[in-house]
Amino acid sequence: MKYQILILSVALVLRGPLPLWSQTTLTGAEVMSRVDQVMNAPLSQESETTLLLIDKKGKEKERVIHLLQKGAEYRLVRFLSPPDQRGIGVLTLPDDVIYLYLPAYKKVRRIAGHIKHSKFAGTDFSYEDMQAKIYSEHFSATLLEDEAAHYLVSLTPLNPKESEYSKLHVRVLKSNFFPETIEYYDKKGKLYKRMTSSRIEKIQGYLTAGEREMIDLKSEHRTRMILNKVRFDIDLAENTFTRRYLEQ
Repeated sequence: MKYQILILSVALVLRGPLPLWSQTTLTGAEVMSRVDQVMNAPLSQESETTLLLIDKKGKEKERVIHLLQKGAEYRLVRFLSPPDQRGIGVLTLPDDVIYLYLPAYKKVRRIAGHIKHSKFAGTDFSYEDMQAKIYSEHFSATLLEDEAAHYLVSLTPLNPKESEYSKLHVRVLKSNFFPETIEYYDKKGKLYKRMTSSRIEKIQGYLTAGEREMIDLKSEHRTRMILNKVRFDIDLAENTFTRRYLEQ
């Protein structure tokens, strides 16, 4: 017995101390704090993305959008095609502020609370989903499972009146703290939508999903977002995230 204890002690010394993540289990809040660091790491970004809207029969409609983002809470999304939607834009700002520009009416209007829960331009993303958010500032987090390759975290809105969801379940990759799957539950607690990220890779040193898919489980409609190109840490004009710029 003494010999076995001696061998074990020597093995532990040779291996060295265990890394911190193997000694303790992260809390849900700690996991989401690291997710925020990963998702909001770029100072700014510009991207072009193709949206494929697919109904339950497999019929597809295509959209192309252009995105500008600064930090975690300033985002401008504008449609490039099809022609009948070209120029439609959405500007999201801190404090839950969203503006919509419709070129046909040449007017900018602020999205009211009840409207932001509706679908954005026929996609399976609501106006709320289009907002850039810091999860740890808008949700309370509870760790549900500590799996071999993932953390499963439940998020509850800190202000339930501002969200169409009762909770989110986020499956986070342990290897890089990227949220691989997000499940959205309606106000009755039923699973409503699911978003899955794939082709996750580093571009200019930042983790990026080459494709995302949002599925509306009730209507069996889904929207695929395919990243065409992206640039990070670009210079943006001071007036980029303004109502005036949205109208241009």
